[in-house]
Amino acid sequence: MKKNSKPTSDLNLTFRVACDVGGTFTDVCFLDEDSGKMHVSKTPTTPDPIDGVLKGIEEGGVSLKDMVLFSHGTTLATNALITRRFPPAVMVTTKGFRDVIEIRRGTRDDLWDTYKEMAGPYIARRDRLVVSERTDYSGKVIDTVDEKEARDLARVIRKRDVNNIAICFVNAFVNPENEQKMRDILIKEIPGVSISLSSDIMPEIFEHERFNTTVANAVLSPVAGEYCAKLQKRMEEGGYKEDVLLLHSGGGVMTAKGAEKFAARMSASGIAAGAIASRFVAQLAGYENSISLDMGGTSTDISLVDRGELPVTNDWHVEYGYPIRFPSIEVLTIGAGGGSLAWIDTAGSLRNGPQSAGATPGPVCYDRGGISPTNCDANVFLGRLGTDLAGGSVKLATSMAEEAIKREIADPLGLTTEEAAISILKVANANMSDAVRLVSIRKGYDPRDFALVAFGGAGALHGAYLSKDLNIPTVLVPPNPGVTSALGCLLVDITHDITQMYLSKIEDVSVDKLNASFLKLEKEGYDRLSNEGVEKESMIFQRLIDMRYLGQWRSMSIPIEANINNLDQAISRFHEDHGREHNYSRPDAPVEIYRIQVNATGVTPKARFAVHELSKISKLPEPKEVRQVLFDEEAKRLATPIYDRDHLLAGTKIQGPAIIEQLDSTILIPPGFDVEIDQYLTIKMKQI
Repeated sequence: MKKNSKPTSDLNLTFRVACDVGGTFTDVCFLDEDSGKMHVSKTPTTPDPIDGVLKGIEEGGVSLKDMVLFSHGTTLATNALITRRFPPAVMVTTKGFRDVIEIRRGTRDDLWDTYKEMAGPYIARRDRLVVSERTDYSGKVIDTVDEKEARDLARVIRKRDVNNIAICFVNAFVNPENEQKMRDILIKEIPGVSISLSSDIMPEIFEHERFNTTVANAVLSPVAGEYCAKLQKRMEEGGYKEDVLLLHSGGGVMTAKGAEKFAARMSASGIAAGAIASRFVAQLAGYENSISLDMGGTSTDISLVDRGELPVTNDWHVEYGYPIRFPSIEVLTIGAGGGSLAWIDTAGSLRNGPQSAGATPGPVCYDRGGISPTNCDANVFLGRLGTDLAGGSVKLATSMAEEAIKREIADPLGLTTEEAAISILKVANANMSDAVRLVSIRKGYDPRDFALVAFGGAGALHGAYLSKDLNIPTVLVPPNPGVTSALGCLLVDITHDITQMYLSKIEDVSVDKLNASFLKLEKEGYDRLSNEGVEKESMIFQRLIDMRYLGQWRSMSIPIEANINNLDQAISRFHEDHGREHNYSRPDAPVEIYRIQVNATGVTPKARFAVHELSKISKLPEPKEVRQVLFDEEAKRLATPIYDRDHLLAGTKIQGPAIIEQLDSTILIPPGFDVEIDQYLTIKMKQI
């Protein structure tokens, strides 16, 4: 598994290819279907991301005509929302409700900063138009849409030359009749218009959440649609014959057609890939419980897997105050990365991040104009990170890192430069440990019951110390830590999450009617998958019931069997999960159903990875060098062997202190830790 390495033969090869487009690099994984062997490429992200994708495939030495599957994770939708770079759109809503998405929930991102300006809605007030219509809470149409008023509104939209519309009517989630009538009129009056209906996108109660999700979908649909169509066309021109699959926030993929209709689902595409790959790596190593630590240059993404399941949340956003209620894998992101800046606050305390040196100017040791020391600078000065990165294409200046740490941190705090560097990394590790506690202990999980999967460019440098701080017994490092997120795109299925409000006390629920409602959702899931070319035998449907104690606002999703005979088991699971996550349960309290959901899955053939025979040779290869490295628990630098990961076979055992280097990452093994490489070339690190 070498970066930019190419297959040894071009005869009768078929590849599964996955690509993750980040802000700096485009990572591509190539899996040979027959042998299970994988190689990767890493190329700079280009202004037009498609150029970078195709360049990455070319660098990997694989022809488009030899690809049987292409799966793609991208930050396209996330960046469009952050930068507000999308085509103009109009929102059509019930008279009196045009300001729902601007009033929001009345909360603030920073509760104590009353002067901090909130970002505005994705559609400005002048483009939020109203019509007279009303449906009551039960779904009864009180006032139907007036056709003349609707046609007049269509003429206004046409004069503004806008082709993207979000229709958001009050109580449309229970009866979409008025929304559908408005849609039909607009389609007739404005040919070629793209319309997102709130009753299609998210048929749930709570106007702000439903309206804003629909608005986000409307503004992203042309962005996603144009990108997907262009990517599909350019790949077909190169000989690719299958659908382009795009990763969505819920941890599945969808076709270009699905991405255009449900574009807002792509808003957390890139983050989901790493969490999925982390679970896969842990399960291959024999761990159903795992915590992922995806540490890059600017941030760290942390997620948790419990009994093989990734928690999913509906409560997330790209910008605070504008929720996107499509299901998303629950990932916590903090400002801690290799480029995070060390600084001293006004009280004289050492801080780390969330400010980052970024790609420009980068850490001081890159010699590109950086002034403030970063985690990368501290690791280089302490000898934990080598001065030659990416096969020698990047040279790091240790003396410049030392000077910056001394000037900015050591001298002001009265520390030696070594003490300051270690302190910088201890603060960074403490920040990440606190984040791990938020996704584990805060939700009722004990970190000691989990394995820590450390990846990203910098994760394996910090994994051992986090495991020590949190008493996590095992650290796992994937074969290619720096491109693990791209690997996640190879491991997912086509999925759709279809929901329906179902407010009812448990004792009032008719099992027959509940089964009938689920069958209706499954039919919709079947239709969506069929339209995307999925065969019936490849479809799986998972039912879930969102339950809550009577009078509560938030609910919990509980899996349930296909044919429901009674709800006893679901109720018992709800009490158990509620007790774990919220630290209390009330088995004697009344429970109600809030919503029902069906996860419709179109199973895609999974990656099959090569299994390596465990070597019986106990002698380690010669280290490529011995470096003086300072570890947290040592008073002086230790002579530390540096190994090339490409030369380490399955079954190899190493005792710390040691460092393993590879083209996309560095693995730090402190004193008191030992390492064993398993049959999938995953590194297992444990404290002795």
